[in-house]
Formats: sequence, structure tokens, C-alpha cells
Amino acid sequence: MLFDAGISRRALYERFAEAQIDPATLDAIVISHEHSDHISGLVSLVRHHQSQTRKPLPVYLNQRTHQALDWRTCQPTVELVAPGDRFSIGDLDIRSFTVPHDAADPMGFVVEAEGHRMGLLTDLGYVPESVKHHLKGCHFLLLESNHDLEMLKVGPYPWSVKQRVMGRNGHLSNDMAAAFVTSGVEWDLHTLVLGHLSDHTNHPAVARLTMENALNQANLHVHLEVAQQTGPIHQFAW
Repeated sequence: MLFDAGISRRALYERFAEAQIDPATLDAIVISHEHSDHISGLVSLVRHHQSQTRKPLPVYLNQRTHQALDWRTCQPTVELVAPGDRFSIGDLDIRSFTVPHDAADPMGFVVEAEGHRMGLLTDLGYVPESVKHHLKGCHFLLLESNHDLEMLKVGPYPWSVKQRVMGRNGHLSNDMAAAFVTSGVEWDLHTLVLGHLSDHTNHPAVARLTMENALNQANLHVHLEVAQQTGPIHQFAW
């Protein structure tokens, strides 16, 4: 199962190869929202997969996100799921939930299998109590750590973009991500992956240091990884 497809199909297949994943084994794609950095490779991937395997590759997304996409060159098998729905793909149980972001109807996800809970949380301007509720009990979390606030303020973006990123429907900063993780959420977190880092207003070392300092101050012992845009992180058991 693939969550989002925001890079080209060719680049995605290169990442699959690095991670030793056969793309023909994909059973489904789950889409969080329609922004280009989450769906730019989707149509090409679905079209190529179906032509190569002669099997449908279902795309799970909500109605408003589906309506925001351009399907003119591809006719996928669409499975509509509303925020708050629980659905299954193979032996994975998935719960979707609403997140505050400036998209048509953005969602986060919790995946459960064999007693493990994995949260996928990117593209949100703040973390409301409803999101904290959905993430209770997670052992693994992929969490947005999009920007360093000072780097954003002096960075290359127009002020209108900076305001959007900093807004309540924008993106989590390093400090906001760290504050959330150490805010007393009821989970048994052992692996934390920081993701969705900006190339222009963040740096992996800065994101890692901010989170490490917060974890140390809160006396939380968590395996920490920082995902980057240049390739997959190494594989690990969760």
C-alpha cells in the first residue's frame, strides 16, 4: 500500500528499487489530499501499473479530493472514504480523520495490523484535540516537521506564502512538532519519523536537533528518523 504519490512515477520506481520493493506488488494507493506534492505522480503510476499488471490499482480518497483531481487520461478504480471512516486493505485496518489544512478535504490516517498502530500525519497547521484522540496508542508515527520558523521568516518565499505556511491551515514547524510529541498524548511511541521537510526553510539536522532536545527534556526514549526528499530512509521493523 502506498500513501500519496507526490513525485513522478519514474522517481517513485527508483525509490522502490532502493527500498527493494517490487511496484507490481502494490495493492492500493491512499491519498490524503489533492495538492501537487501529494498527487503529481498518481495518474501516471495508476496508468502504468494497470497496463503492466492488467489489474486495477484502487485509489482510496474522499469525495471532495476525488472531484479536485484530473482523471482525463486515466480511469482508476476509486474507493471513496470519508474522514472518520474505517476501512481495510488486505490485513491492514485503516482509520481516516480530518486535519486542518488548506485543501478540499485533507485527511490523516492510522493503520493497524497485528497489534501495532502507525500514525501518518502531515500537512496541518496545528494539532487539534480530535487528531490527538485518533493517534492514541500509536507505536509508530510519521509526523510533519515542515519548517524552522526563523528560516521561514528570512527565506525566499513571498510574504503571502509565509503567512499561509504559518497559518492554522498551513504546516507544522519543527517547534510545533516537538511540542505535540511531548504534550502528553497517550501513546506507546517507539519510532518517530519526521517528514515533509521543506528544502528551502528547514534542514534535517535542525529538525532532528529540535526534536531531540524536546524528547530529552521530556525524558522520552524514542527511535528518531528524519525522512528526506532525496531517497528512502533505511528499512526498520515497527
